[in-house]
This record gives sequence, C-alpha cells and structure tokens, in this order.
Amino acid sequence: MFPSRRAILVVAAATALAVVPVLVDSGLWTVWLFAWALLLMLLAIDAVLAPRRGDLADTLAVPDTLYMGEPGEARLGLRLTRGDRAVRALVKLDLSETLAPVKARRAVLSQRETEVPFELAALRRGTGTVEAAWVRFRGPFGLVERTVRFTLDRDVAAVPNIRGVRQQALEFFSPNEFRTGLRIEQYAGDGSEFDSLREFMPGLDHRAIDWKSSARHAELLCRQFRAERNRQVVVAIDAGHLMAEPLERLPRLDHAIHAGLLLAYFSVRAGDKVGFFAFDERVRAFAEPRGGMGAFRAMLRLSGGVGYADAETNYTLGLTDLMGRLTRRSLVVVLTDFVDTVTAELMLDNIGRLARRHLVVFVSLRDPLLDAVAAAEPRDMQALHEAAVADSMLREREVVLTRLRRQGVFCIDATPRTIGVELVNRYLEIKRREMI
Repeated sequence: MFPSRRAILVVAAATALAVVPVLVDSGLWTVWLFAWALLLMLLAIDAVLAPRRGDLADTLAVPDTLYMGEPGEARLGLRLTRGDRAVRALVKLDLSETLAPVKARRAVLSQRETEVPFELAALRRGTGTVEAAWVRFRGPFGLVERTVRFTLDRDVAAVPNIRGVRQQALEFFSPNEFRTGLRIEQYAGDGSEFDSLREFMPGLDHRAIDWKSSARHAELLCRQFRAERNRQVVVAIDAGHLMAEPLERLPRLDHAIHAGLLLAYFSVRAGDKVGFFAFDERVRAFAEPRGGMGAFRAMLRLSGGVGYADAETNYTLGLTDLMGRLTRRSLVVVLTDFVDTVTAELMLDNIGRLARRHLVVFVSLRDPLLDAVAAAEPRDMQALHEAAVADSMLREREVVLTRLRRQGVFCIDATPRTIGVELVNRYLEIKRREMI
C-alpha cells in the first residue's frame, strides 16, 4: 500500500498552504492544521476501504495450446466479494520468459465477474506459464493505492503452427495447376511412370502408342503416364545457435520448421515418402522416410521437440551422418542460415559432398531488414555506414549461394513470409521435371 499521485499533489498543496499564516496572518495556523488533519483522515479512510486480497475472487481461462506466430487469448475473471461499490483497477500478468510480455489492462470490478482479456504469444516452443496476476486498487478518494498479487501457475504448451501450415496447404491445393502430379488423374503427357492404356485419339502423341498392346487388342492403344510417386524427401533442419536468433518475432528455427512441415504435408499428399533430420553439434532427431499422414504426424512430433541450442552447427558430423542413413537417392532439403563466406566454408564443402549423391535444395532465411537498410537513402553518415554494412552482408550471401548453385544445388533465399511458398513451388517444379 502506497500513496497515489493524487495524494502526492494534495500533500504538495498542503505544504504550500503552510506559508499562508506567515504571509497573511499568524492566526491562520489553525486552518493549516485542520487541512493536514483532514488529509490524514482521508488517507486513513482510503487505506481502510481499499479492497484487500481476501476481497477478490479470480478465475483464469487459457488456451490449451499456443501456435508459434499465432496469438491466443487468456481471460482473467475478477470479482469483488465485499462491498457494493465498483472499483477501478489496473491488472497485469506475470508470464514466463517463453511468452511475450503483455501490457497492463484497466478494468472496473464489482460483485459481478469482470473478464479481462490478455493476448498471449509464444516466443519459443515449449511450455509457457502464466505465473501470477497483479491488481492495483485505489481507495474511494483515490489517495491510497493497494497492490495485491495472487499466484496462478497455469501452463500453456507452445507448438509449431500446424494451423498455419494447413491454411497454406489448402490455398495451394485449390487451383488445378498445383494439383498436377499430385493426384492419380493426370493431364496428358505428365510424368514418365506408366498409368494406363487408352484408345488412341487424334491429337495424342504418336510416340505414346503401345504397338504390342495394340496388336493384342486389335485396336490402336496408347500409354498414359503420371508423375512418379514414392520418392524420398528428407527435411534436414539446422538447430544450431544461429537458428535460435529471432527474426520477425520468431526464432529462425521455428520459421524453418513451419516451412518444412508445409513441404512434408505436400509430399505425403503427393504420394512421396517424407523423412526428418535435425542436427546442431550432434544429431538431435531422425525419422526414416515413409509415406502417409503418419509420416507427417511423426515429423510434427519430432520437430516440436527440437530445442534451441547455443552450440555451433557441426555440418561435417550432421550431413555425413545423414548420408550414411540414406540408402537411395533422395531430395534433401537443408534449412539453415549463415553469416558470411568465412563461416560458411565447412557448410559449402559438406553440402557439395551431399549433392553428389542426392538432389539438394538449400534454404536460407533472408532478413528483410537488411534489404530495407541497404536500399534506404542515407541521410547522414551513420545511415551511410549502416547501408554499406548491410550491402556487404547481402553480397556475401550472394557469393555463398552462387557457389552452391555451381555445385548443382537448388538455392532458396527467402523471407519468413515467403519461404514456405517458395519451397513448395520448387518441390513441385522438381517433381514435374522428375529430377528425383
């Protein structure tokens, strides 16, 4: 319990009133004494009537799951158990470090329950906790404030944003052009895997005529093809310390996981087998490539358990281990990040060795802030230096990506908002061209 700002102003005014007897009439000291006595009495009344912890009943409703990058809502219900007077209050929540801080909310409390909403956003995967609530009351005259704290200890699980993955997948699967190669009914000329025979019609490719079957059935038949299925797609995610750095409010690792989940969903729908691999200084998780939605659920479970490391990524150990686990040519999608050409040397060597046996798609996260700083018109020397540094970093990234392309690696350098879409588009292009 402590005096409010109003009480401080009143005390300052009462102190100024003390000079009145000196300047006007010494007999007015009784007025000054009466003013102080009145102030002390009002302070005492405020202190007595301000609600206490025992006068407050609380309830808390929180979502069972928070999806990374998608806010949820917690509702704190507060009710006064004593007194008929409505009381203005300031309410604040204490949250664990894995949840984004929330601003204090103002509310009017009475004997009817008042719900105070708070937006919850996860900063990192794992278990977040709504630890406690603080409520600050004022007395009826607004001279005394009392702050009470009560423990809540409610856990909220933060998981990869599967809802966002499903929404993007539905947007992709609606147009016909994105379904090419993904369903059994194929357009003419798609793929090289035999699908069925059909009667030859004018306009069809003469090279597709099956002469043996035509002779056997005494009519001209041609072959229909479809995109080959059951290819292996492996999502390899770097979980080193660079991937724990935040980018657009989420760690880079979570952006990579969301893009990998989106690709995995498309791959299993396309009939391919999907595997998962995570590594930093050592291997963190691995799932054998397999088909069906069970593979997607396994990847969702394993990716949710990949923690944020503070160790340097060991590309030699991680990618060598991955090559030893893969027994057939696969599409390997490596989601990682780098700073400059010096620190990327080992990464370049190992990805080049991986590309000799498998088809590799290299995916890095591009910081939009770098592009904005490099493209901005410098208005002073500080801005000029910042633009020069940003441009230098972008040039270094392009040098690394150019070297990877020369080794036969497909490269995607995209912002978090577009990385999933670009990755799926590249997968569809590879599948249509039957490069795996």
